[in-house]
Amino acid sequence: MMALTGLFLILFLVVHLIGNLQLLAGDGGRRFNEYSHFMSHSLLIQTVSKLNFAFIILHVLYSLWLSRQAHAARPQGYEGKPALQTATWSSRNMGILGTVILLFLIVHLKGFWYEFKFGSVPSISYADAPEPLHDAYEVVRAAYAQAWYAGFYILSMIFLGFHLHHGFQSAFHTLGLSNYSYKPLIRAVGTVFAILVPMLFALIPAVMHLQSLGY
Repeated sequence: MMALTGLFLILFLVVHLIGNLQLLAGDGGRRFNEYSHFMSHSLLIQTVSKLNFAFIILHVLYSLWLSRQAHAARPQGYEGKPALQTATWSSRNMGILGTVILLFLIVHLKGFWYEFKFGSVPSISYADAPEPLHDAYEVVRAAYAQAWYAGFYILSMIFLGFHLHHGFQSAFHTLGLSNYSYKPLIRAVGTVFAILVPMLFALIPAVMHLQSLGY
């Protein structure tokens, strides 16, 4: 369950990143507004979005259950420091990393998803567009203009990178898709993914915040 939901969420991250990079198109937000309009009016996308929420909840609940089971099975740790010698920092602290990411998701959903669904989003008209669009770009721009939010976003992406570094490889191992032949490749792809995807996500608030300061 952890592996399958984790891989789905990893795939969602890629799709979400491709959409969010439209924020840096330099066209005043039009491409992102058109992307947001498409996403909010596509039945397929809305279905996948609901599945994504369900998988996030399952991933969190199952991780809590597994942690409780592991603690109940061995309430007292091993003597010595075998984990420090054989496990990475990210694998030993997946609970902490996941908690920070969950906190980020709550803040992120409140600032964007909730505003788009239940808040007051301004509209914008384009001369060659058939109808006005919600100016989602303006909502995002205003959020990233706040130093605390842009900083919190960037910091959260660092935690996400560590979480992905272990989770990507662990998912393939759990599903029995990792062996001595494929393990080096999976480790390499996982490392690149864990660096590149969070870095690109973090680039968006960093650039937009600098733009808000006039750079």
